[in-house]
Formats: sequence, C-alpha cells, structure tokens
Amino acid sequence: KQKTAYELRLSLVGSEMCIRDRYKDDLSKVIHDAEDSEIKRIICVGTDIETSYRSIEIASQYKNVFCTVGCHPHDASKMKDGYLNEIAEMCKHDKVVAIGETGLDFYYNNSEKDKQIASFKEHIDASIKTNIPLIVHSRDAEKETFEILNEYKNENLKILMHCFTGSKEFSEKLMTLNSFFSASGIITFKNSLDLQETFKSIPMDNILIETDSPFLAPVPKRGKKNEPSFIDFTAAKLAEIKNISKEDLIKKTTDNFNKLFFN
Repeated sequence: KQKTAYELRLSLVGSEMCIRDRYKDDLSKVIHDAEDSEIKRIICVGTDIETSYRSIEIASQYKNVFCTVGCHPHDASKMKDGYLNEIAEMCKHDKVVAIGETGLDFYYNNSEKDKQIASFKEHIDASIKTNIPLIVHSRDAEKETFEILNEYKNENLKILMHCFTGSKEFSEKLMTLNSFFSASGIITFKNSLDLQETFKSIPMDNILIETDSPFLAPVPKRGKKNEPSFIDFTAAKLAEIKNISKEDLIKKTTDNFNKLFFN
C-alpha cells in the first residue's frame, strides 16, 4: 500500500510562535508516525514570510517533507511591499513544491478585500513565472475566486483547491481550468452531506486528500490535534463516497499528488 498526506499545516495565522506551540514537543514523532503509517510524502504549508521560511527549515530536516511558500489571505494586509520577490526567491529552494496558501476569504475578512485580491493575483503571477502549482484557499468567495483564476485560463496554471468545501457548481466551473480538489477530514463529518455529494461528482483524476493539520481531524479523531497519520480515516470515507476500494483510492490520489507536485 502507498499513502500520501497532502499537508502538515503548522500555522493558520502565520506566527512562528504558533508553529512552535502546535508541534513544539512532538514534531519528530508526528512525522515518524506518518512514516509508520506508510505515508510517503508530507507538505508543510507556509502562510506568510515567517512560516514560509520555517516550512523550508522543517522540510530541510526531513527527507520526506516538502513545503510551500506564500501568504494566506488572512495576512494579505500585513505584507510589506516587495514580499512576493522574497517568496519568489524562496521558490529556488529544492524542497519548495508550490506557492501558497493564497486565495480569498470573505467569511472572516481578516484582510481588506482589495488587499486579498491583489495578493491573490500576485501569487498567481508568481506561480506561472516559476511553473510550480498554486495552493488556493476560498471561503465565501466562489464568484471572485473563479473570475480571477479564469483570467489566467490560458497560462497553463496548475491549481489545487485546498481543503475544498465549495459548491458542486463551483467545482464544475473550476474543472474547466483543470483544477485539482483536496478533500480534508470535513468529508467525514455528519453535516457534510452536500460536500460529500460534490466530491462524488468530481472525477477521480482531479482529487487529492489532505489533513489540514493540526485542524479538522477526521471522525473518529474529531476534536483532537490532527496529524498526517489520521489521513487514513479520510481516505476510507472518500473511498466510500466514490464507491471504490480504499486501496484504489489511495493509489489514485497518490498518483494525482505526484502528477501535480513532482511531474
């Protein structure tokens, strides 16, 4: 069997202290537990400049850990002029496999909408320039997210919709852009029937699975600090939704993972 976790998230708010608090005492154990669960690769996601550097540092310490660099929409207003140049420079590191997490979050609006949109477009430009995938967060912003991505539809942009919770209609529009969709532990929740139906409609060639650690632990681990080894529960639920064996689900999502990040 071969399993692949999409990401080991270390911070949503972008604070290095938050990173240390989340896995301060057990980072090595968490990664080793993932290895024991036959997870071959982990991606550590940057959410601002500090966490992007920290993600590179962590990826450099572990053979099976890779990373992304970018600015989460929550932090778009905090970024200084020229920050994308610094992110582009980070992309030269051989452990960096994607740009992001970027996108739009009009639910919390922790940053002004115009700042989020400007940052999103800058990340897209950087993704195209460096020819590495774009990790996209979208919440309460389906119309704007699609319209912006659609502006770049002829630019060979590689898109992963992270922790996808959007509507079926949104997924159908994004499919026209050859997007990938990542399923998290949310699909195991009792109140996720609409999302389960959405993933049932998405072709297997376009699906990945992820943890969103330390958040969104799947049932039966819900409420605990999430970690990559828990992805087995998400895989089992997604296999049920797609009406295929868990082994086939794992093989296909792993192939998709490698196609997107390591082709």
